[in-house]
Amino acid sequence: MENQKWYKHPVIITASVINAFVLALAVAWSGNPHELSRLLVEDGIVEWTQFLAFALTSGLLGYVTLDRWNRNGGFSLEVLVLGGLTALVALAALEEISWFQRILQIQSSEFFVQNNRQGETNLHNLGFGEESLHKAVLLKLIVIAGLIHNLFLPLLALKRPAIRTFVERFGLYLPPLAASVPYLILVILSHLLIEHPRKGELGELFGAVHYMATVFCAYFVGVAYNKPALFEGVPARRIAVLFALLMLFLLMNGWMLSAGAGAMMDSVKLD
Repeated sequence: MENQKWYKHPVIITASVINAFVLALAVAWSGNPHELSRLLVEDGIVEWTQFLAFALTSGLLGYVTLDRWNRNGGFSLEVLVLGGLTALVALAALEEISWFQRILQIQSSEFFVQNNRQGETNLHNLGFGEESLHKAVLLKLIVIAGLIHNLFLPLLALKRPAIRTFVERFGLYLPPLAASVPYLILVILSHLLIEHPRKGELGELFGAVHYMATVFCAYFVGVAYNKPALFEGVPARRIAVLFALLMLFLLMNGWMLSAGAGAMMDSVKLD
């Protein structure tokens, strides 16, 4: 278990820097509605970076699932939980960009036109009372689960290590507070400093980047994790630096994809 100086771990630092950079952009552009919308709009920088982070996290979890399958000699509760998380995060990635609907220019079916708040082919914007399913149910569940997983359980585990052991028995992990605290602070700041109907997208991005980093840190290099790491016995620090560079590369790709999508949408409007 790599417990030494979590706050100096390159992947944790990079995740915090990426999230802080995006918040700084939002604050800097908050006086310019056009630029701020460019950041938060559908197929914007934030949304594409979310998709890339979720997609990579799903791939990481899928790799861990296969590793646990091989180590445990087949099916187990740990494999079931990790496999379920892999599918859930993959679903989040595809939902974020409406299953490539806008990129492929596919029209929504009659069902989604009538029942989806934005007329898109996705589940999280389906009507639920006066709001969407996402705002009425999912967002509240995400907030509760996020606070429990990132704050309450890690704090309790400092005094009672058995809590961490119990969580890991199910194939899960607890993020180090060095990663969780900056993440939660940035989410709070995004709500206090930004005025925009879609400012909640910032918190979702922060979560996507945070979990991309902590999934890698826990399962692959053993940060705050008691079970054997996948890269145990290899120069994990060097691998972590490479992963940190990959995270920065994903941010750049999110920016470029948003520019391409925006250019495509502008051309559609011109036509």
